[in-house]
Amino acid sequence: MAHHHGHDHHSATGNIRVAFFLNFFFAIIELLGGLYTNSVAILSDALHDFGDSVSLGLAWYLQKVSSKGRDKYYSYGYKRFSLLGALFISVILLVGSIFVIKESIGRIIHPQEPDATGMFLLAILGVVVNGAAIIRLKKGSSLNERAVSLHLMEDVLGWIAVLVVSIVMMFVNLPILDPLLSIGISLWILSNVYRNLKDTFHVLLQQVPQQIDLDALQKEILSLEDVKSLHDIHLWTLDGEENIITLHVVTNPDTTMARWQELKTNIRALCRKANIQHATIELEREIDPCDMKEC
Repeated sequence: MAHHHGHDHHSATGNIRVAFFLNFFFAIIELLGGLYTNSVAILSDALHDFGDSVSLGLAWYLQKVSSKGRDKYYSYGYKRFSLLGALFISVILLVGSIFVIKESIGRIIHPQEPDATGMFLLAILGVVVNGAAIIRLKKGSSLNERAVSLHLMEDVLGWIAVLVVSIVMMFVNLPILDPLLSIGISLWILSNVYRNLKDTFHVLLQQVPQQIDLDALQKEILSLEDVKSLHDIHLWTLDGEENIITLHVVTNPDTTMARWQELKTNIRALCRKANIQHATIELEREIDPCDMKEC
């Protein structure tokens, strides 16, 4: 199990590293292309992509840090550091989308005429480069990877919009299409940022993971022979992927130590089946006092 999660974190780090380099080098190409085509839209996107590169670099670093194991400072390891990357990227997306909407409104009022052919060629390159990064990240499941993937999806959709607009502008003089499409894409991105931020805060606030049916798990544990009741149950997730539970299990007064070990093994098996990787089980007899019974 530990090997599996180590592999996931290594893969996530590699995915974000690839996304960082693709985004950074393409931002340079975009800057030169924007100057060549005299397109303010592409120059603005180049500035946006350089900002993306900074946030992707931070996400790469934090994902790498999150793969470190436990030590005397962080007893559960560093997995939650990846959430900082997800938060940072979501905030950058939020600010960037608001900026794009503001600029787009300005371009609706004062339309600008860029080089449609140059826009078309750059748009194809933009879709290919950012699309390759998204395909790489699509296999990832961490919140950090999801935030990065969303960031790159914004760029792909933006370039698709530029592609469509450039083709239309080759035949019809409708520069207003560019800002209108930009506003639509920005609103879509904002809705996704809201969902990603909500998921991230659910993890930080230690909400019970939504994909785990805690009631069903309790029923399965209570159905085990010699188990009388459960209390002081806490279930949370470290990073949206690795789930943790602590619980007190009350058994019959005459339950033997050997039976206790068997019960622990069976309860851990039920937890693993429910996608809970780490279980701390406190066993006590029905006659034993416990200050936690009301928790």
